[in-house]
Amino acid sequence: MTDFGHSRFALLDGPTPLRRMERLEATLGRRPLYIKRDDHMEAGLGGNKLRSLEFWVGAALEEEADVLVVAGEPNSNQCRLTAAAAAKAGLDCVIVHNAHQDDWAGRASALSRILGATIRFVGPMDENRRSNVVEDVAEQLRLDGRRPYVVGNGVVGALGYARAAAELLRQSDETGAGIRHVFLPGSMGPTETGFIFGNALLGNPFEVHLVSVEYGLADLAARIARIDRDLRRTTGLNPPPLEDAAIHYHMDYLGPGYARPTPQAEEAILALARHEAIFLEHTYTGKTFACFMDMAKGGALPADEAMCFLHTGGVPALFWQLDLFNLIRQPDSGRTEALLPAV
Repeated sequence: MTDFGHSRFALLDGPTPLRRMERLEATLGRRPLYIKRDDHMEAGLGGNKLRSLEFWVGAALEEEADVLVVAGEPNSNQCRLTAAAAAKAGLDCVIVHNAHQDDWAGRASALSRILGATIRFVGPMDENRRSNVVEDVAEQLRLDGRRPYVVGNGVVGALGYARAAAELLRQSDETGAGIRHVFLPGSMGPTETGFIFGNALLGNPFEVHLVSVEYGLADLAARIARIDRDLRRTTGLNPPPLEDAAIHYHMDYLGPGYARPTPQAEEAILALARHEAIFLEHTYTGKTFACFMDMAKGGALPADEAMCFLHTGGVPALFWQLDLFNLIRQPDSGRTEALLPAV
């Protein structure tokens, strides 16, 4: 499997599992249904960002960096996994949290501190302002004689999921799964664009379903087009154009906004836990799996075409989302009666 001419620092011990969801199949009346367990990685409790970090850390080591700098909310998966990757690579890690330093933020960022990261709280701010602060932090590190690498370049990060597309196709062929439809969250762009790019290099064996969890259609599509264009320029590869890919945008699961709970996502979280003993969370995977279940039981896709949910991880965030649930606090609501056993 190619590294696209970029340095890569291995953080995965091998392919993540591909599993069939037989109990859920029986309940939804649709088969076969698969799940690709990218939450099932050894380092830092796993998650999609580890695939990107293989290339971000590879770039950092090539530049002889000695410290990774990353930014996000206190419960950010990318921040936690950057701390994990830094530990594996023997690098220091500085995390910039755009939040106040309070009890919740301290607990939410505890895993990163356990992994050895230095935490800096800079107060609430938008992404643009946060990016400026990160550059200031990196510059101060340089003045102190350090060699920082700022984690987050979308094109470099996307290479991890270009590799993942080939990994999933190989698993599908080897197991006879015949996967046709792949569902994953639509958000910042590197994960989904990398998968789309890798899929195109393979001749588009998969139809890619992106479930928006953050942006409107125009913004999400523009992000993907921009990263795809830069991937082609960076790698020198020219797979079939983006407009020829089978990409389906699902915009009806975002609800009131990013990281805001929806009833459909909560039901999806409970359904997967109670049928397959697999955890999801509210921000990314719960909303994506809600769409996956609706498409599985709604007859919108050909009955003989296998579906796969790509679990991008983020499960530790679930511990900070317990107050977002309604059904497990109000077990008599009846909303899940048709799908789930009584709580």
